Amino acid sequence: MKSLEELKAIRDKMQGQVGLRAESEASTRVVVGMATCGIASGARPVLTALADAVAEKQVPDCSVTQTGCIGLCQYEPIVEVIQPGKEKVTYIKMTPEKALEIVDKHLLRGQVVTEYTIGNQLK
Repeated sequence: MKSLEELKAIRDKMQGQVGLRAESEASTRVVVGMATCGIASGARPVLTALADAVAEKQVPDCSVTQTGCIGLCQYEPIVEVIQPGKEKVTYIKMTPEKALEIVDKHLLRGQVVTEYTIGNQLK
């Protein structure tokens, strides 16, 4: 990203893909930390990969959103998967490739990818 116009183009593209609306309690939310630390660590390509994959694979009842600081800068980029009735899963040190794996395994098949979770990294 080298200009304000390029940033605006990215924002316009993402607004069409990122769910910025109030979601029902029945939906899955995928939240990407997009504070300065997250962006500097590569969160923007992770967000793009997630949004594109969720749309392309038509993941049912799922929205991809962004948030500010999650408070764990050393683990950025961070992705949280929040599903009704389940414990929140926090994925750390994400890459676009890992994000695609999360969509395939966690969001579509219901299998948490524990090797990328914060709990696994702290052991």
